[in-house]
Amino acid sequence: MKFVEKLNAAVAKNQSLVCVGLDTSPELIPAGMTVLDFNKAIIDATADLVCAYKPNMAFYEAQGEKGLETIYRTMQHIPKHIPVIVDAKRGDIGNTAEAYAKAIFGQLGGDAVTVSPYLGFDSLEPFLKYQDKGIIILCRTSNKGAADFQSLICEFEGKKRPLYEIVAIKASRWNTNGNVALVVGATYPEELKTIRQAHPELPILIPGVGAQGGDLALAVKYGVDAQKRGIIINSSRQILYASKGADFAAAARKATQTLRDAINQEIAKL
Repeated sequence: MKFVEKLNAAVAKNQSLVCVGLDTSPELIPAGMTVLDFNKAIIDATADLVCAYKPNMAFYEAQGEKGLETIYRTMQHIPKHIPVIVDAKRGDIGNTAEAYAKAIFGQLGGDAVTVSPYLGFDSLEPFLKYQDKGIIILCRTSNKGAADFQSLICEFEGKKRPLYEIVAIKASRWNTNGNVALVVGATYPEELKTIRQAHPELPILIPGVGAQGGDLALAVKYGVDAQKRGIIINSSRQILYASKGADFAAAARKATQTLRDAINQEIAKL
């Protein structure tokens, strides 16, 4: 099953556009608990409320060999019908990219991966060849420093455009296998609106709702496609650490359900 098909099936089954980011920090979880056990509890508490999970490689690589085993076993615990986005932000020359793609899709078994387009098409081609996997290209990210490069005005095909618009155009052209998506932060709603209008067919992963202060209502209004889906709204810290106590899993479930319901309420207004 292709990534988009698997995603849409999960959206329909759980009536959800919520993605839980498994960016688990050992120092923020209950004392005496392993990251793996914490992740399993979060997954068990939220699996009927989400459309995807998104473990961020950095949090597991930082734990060394144990961390790599943890992300592998965490992904094994996620129900098979729910897609897993490996947030790795990879982007390197061809043969290195081939190794990254093999590691993420072959070894970890990810359904999708985040990638950087900075090195150009040949750095993404090894990922794009995996026709059943999602290739989610960084376009307009949610962080404050994104404007340092992404907002630079560049001349492209006779017109002056911000660089993020050019990235979106290129991504759309590279979508020959129907497996390309974009990352656009909720913290930049006007840019999100522009990108969605120009590229109605591309799924959009939207970080920045919650701890980063993105506007949920605008993210939904400007992000959804003609079928009132096509967005993956990620929340990490707001869900993972909804409670620091023994009730963390129940609190995570409540936070996930609250976010899912809020998104659905905004969709109902459209």
